[in-house]
Amino acid sequence: MFSDLNDFLGCATPAAWVDAALQNQDVMLIDHGNCEKKAAGTAFQLMFRYVDKPDLQNKMSRLAREELRHFEQVLAIIRKRAIVLRNVGSSRYAAGLRELVRNHEPYRLSDTLVIGAFIEARSCERFAMLVPHLDEELGKFYSGLLKSEARHFQDYLKLAYLYGAATDVDATILKVRERERELIESPDSEFRFHSGVPLAV
Repeated sequence: MFSDLNDFLGCATPAAWVDAALQNQDVMLIDHGNCEKKAAGTAFQLMFRYVDKPDLQNKMSRLAREELRHFEQVLAIIRKRAIVLRNVGSSRYAAGLRELVRNHEPYRLSDTLVIGAFIEARSCERFAMLVPHLDEELGKFYSGLLKSEARHFQDYLKLAYLYGAATDVDATILKVRERERELIESPDSEFRFHSGVPLAV
């Protein structure tokens, strides 16, 4: 499962990002919580927009519940560690990927699903990279997220091929993979869970 996921991504997370995450665990946790909420929100948006697609409805309903549960778990860790909740701005990552979404159907749906697959795959890859370096509690929590995040990646990808033409989805994957690699490997002004290489930590 994880080998397929890593093959899907165009690059590995740079070591400098891992170093920044370990030095900014408060920001990492707050932004991780935000990412879980956004993932649930995306699932809800797809459910409302594509009410005629039962496979999507089923998968996104389950995904939204899991993402909200993950948010609750992150929030519990934040409270336990007495981290002060505050507004943390979004990284350029998701917005940069969504610039590639075509605005007409059926391509809007299949493009959105491919991008969802990349976001889930990158999240899973970063959890796996962080786990060996974290304290026991956080390492165990992130390790426990790996399986569900990998399944979310697979769900998004399967739905993309279900609702889009295979050749078009293949071409979209190549295009998104290149943009995603650029966003991950290029410098970023601030550390975030999906940021590129932070210029400062």
